[in-house]
Amino acid sequence: MAQPSTPSGAAAGHLAGPLHGSSIFGGNTGPSSASAGSSSQTTVSSQAPTPGSGTSSNNTYIMPNSPFKNRAATTVFRPKVTRTLGQRPTCLVNASVTYCGNNQIYAFGGFDQYTDEVYNHVLRLDLVSHQWSLVDNYGDIPGVRMGHTATLYKGDKLLVFGGENEHRTYLSDLIIFDLKTAHWTQPQVSGPIPKGRARHAAVLHEDKLFIVGGITGHDNYVLDDICYLDLKTFTWSRAWRFVRRFDHSAYIWGGRVWVFGGLSGDMDKVSDIWWLDLKGTPAFDSPPQIGSYERPGLNRSPKPPYSAAQPAVVGSSGYAANSRTAQVNRPSYWLKAHTPPALGTISALRFVGGPNIPSQMQGIHFHVYSSGTLLDFITPAATISSKECSLSALDLGTLRWQKLADGREIFKPGYRWHYCTLNEDGTKAWLLGCPVEPGPGDLGANGIEEYLSDIVEIDLRRYGFLGNNLAPEPGTDLIRSSSRSGFLEQPSKGLGADLSKLFNRPPETGSGADFIITALSSDCVEDEIMGSALVHAGDNGEADNGWLGPDVPTSPPIYVHRLILQARWPHFARLWTSQMAEFHTKKMHIPEPYSVVKAFLYYLYTDRIDPSDDNADDNANVTADLGDVAGLLVMSNIYNIPHLRLLCVNRLSKELDVDHACIIWYCAGLANEEWLRKRAAGFCLTHWGRIVRTAGFLRLPRNALVELSQEIDMEGRVVAGEELDLFANMDGGRFFDGASPTSRRKESISSNQTQMIESEVDDEDGMEMS
Repeated sequence: MAQPSTPSGAAAGHLAGPLHGSSIFGGNTGPSSASAGSSSQTTVSSQAPTPGSGTSSNNTYIMPNSPFKNRAATTVFRPKVTRTLGQRPTCLVNASVTYCGNNQIYAFGGFDQYTDEVYNHVLRLDLVSHQWSLVDNYGDIPGVRMGHTATLYKGDKLLVFGGENEHRTYLSDLIIFDLKTAHWTQPQVSGPIPKGRARHAAVLHEDKLFIVGGITGHDNYVLDDICYLDLKTFTWSRAWRFVRRFDHSAYIWGGRVWVFGGLSGDMDKVSDIWWLDLKGTPAFDSPPQIGSYERPGLNRSPKPPYSAAQPAVVGSSGYAANSRTAQVNRPSYWLKAHTPPALGTISALRFVGGPNIPSQMQGIHFHVYSSGTLLDFITPAATISSKECSLSALDLGTLRWQKLADGREIFKPGYRWHYCTLNEDGTKAWLLGCPVEPGPGDLGANGIEEYLSDIVEIDLRRYGFLGNNLAPEPGTDLIRSSSRSGFLEQPSKGLGADLSKLFNRPPETGSGADFIITALSSDCVEDEIMGSALVHAGDNGEADNGWLGPDVPTSPPIYVHRLILQARWPHFARLWTSQMAEFHTKKMHIPEPYSVVKAFLYYLYTDRIDPSDDNADDNANVTADLGDVAGLLVMSNIYNIPHLRLLCVNRLSKELDVDHACIIWYCAGLANEEWLRKRAAGFCLTHWGRIVRTAGFLRLPRNALVELSQEIDMEGRVVAGEELDLFANMDGGRFFDGASPTSRRKESISSNQTQMIESEVDDEDGMEMS
């Protein structure tokens, strides 16, 4: 399907609705130099082979096809496309599409790509019945607009800001839509009202609505400012200079405003990321002072240079822009007036290239935020098919890209996706679109294409995303130490967190412990694969809980509080209620490795799989390595603890490494985590020469060794020596990224020419700091 034409220079409608539906555009963006300014800029060339990059890495293993064609992963993981019903929107472009809770998505405004008519309709999609309906709305109904933002506030209000109408008038009004009463209100605002704009980004932070960038004026001048509206006082702050951008996305994480993608002032597609520190800056922490914005050097005037009560502009719909709107294209000197730089530290990082960095130059991109991670959906377009698309993730703590899934695992062929929105928790995303070649049943009453006729739901928890209400595990990385204050608090901060300080202390110490847990001794599992896999599967792969025999040595006792176990562990609660043997003996044996059981019990206290810095205790000593976390993943499946499963998948997918890849692959299979198993298998095959020399590989059961080796494609093979040089030359240096194939091979391939050592890539991941 050809890209729709747009009036007034508006972009084709790809509206990415990140957290709170705050960004209005998710179109193609591409690599370019970051805008010049007084900011510190970093350049990165991410070449490190991370999980999921099996087809492109500096290794001797060549995978011409998918290594998983013998498994049904693609059919298991591809989300279902659902046809919507009711009053489906036809060609709605540059509208706002926002998930508003209660299984409802609201669409507002936009224009018709065939008639160029601009709307102010409110449409609602019920995600249970998949029914579209036109919402009767009342009050200060806003004028028609497109390229605006609609941001969910306090769960029941939509904050609509800016956009442009059919006369190319750029608006700067704020209108609030009450989702419960379907009433529009326009609050009386004070302070320096920002320039009217469209195709900007908006994001909420601490009752402040931040507005970033956009375009304005008859010549589509690209704005580089950032300002905010204090929603407690409805006072606008002054504007500061940040980054010149439009059709971008913005997020808040770690006390910073992050801006990614979009188009620069030179109309170049960019893939750099910028961030502005908000913490420690009084201008962002305190309410803005009331006052009018004035051009430096001009005398004070008792009246602002624009009228706050201009005549309303009436569109073809019959509705007028609100009379209080301070809208309009201001004189050119206002656009060129000096704006001071933002007071916080401004930094930027440009992604030059790498096997895991999604190219912004092709496909239709949607950028959303979840769990401290920026997600990039590359969806099908006229130039690329679903197999060339992907889902990639940028960890904002480490600034590393990872490829989570191929397009074939997500996108059904034959569809185009035009909008994306995310729930407030950051656990589910919805793509809205239509078939590429609509049939007779896919056309509206007027015989035109129904632009939002289909929807697909993507559960991000499947990929280990914790959601925005859960915190990731702490760790040392590039910038996380300075932004740890941005992490959300863990759910368990009450009695369990307090008692965790007394975890595993004998009763005679005054700890109040009243129950004993034992596990398998470390001696009995030192020659087998670590984790629960040992206990739950023999060499034949079948369940065999007693195969180690009754005389297996047990671990030292672990002292716990029964109250915690009964409240947090449903299996234990059922056991205690039934008054099983453990009820009388006050003891329980869990046939799992000691370190895994200890980490599991500590999780019941704290909702963590690692101790926090404040709770670190030599007596507790429950720091879990990846082998233990893999065992915890199996336990989460056995005892049906979804939160523990999320924590484990999140950490294992992010920290997947050579030493533990086999263990993670095996335990993911036992826990029925097909996506993680597939990801770990691809990592193993990519780093095969190093994997086969790890202790985890040597400890795999015999049947698992055979199964892992069969993950390779039927045509896959291992190459080395001169043949490897030939592959590198044919691929334009893909394996070596510009270095001489012969020289790099001498540096990175061992004497037996079967193993690659990624000293440079592992240490720096191709990142060049300046």
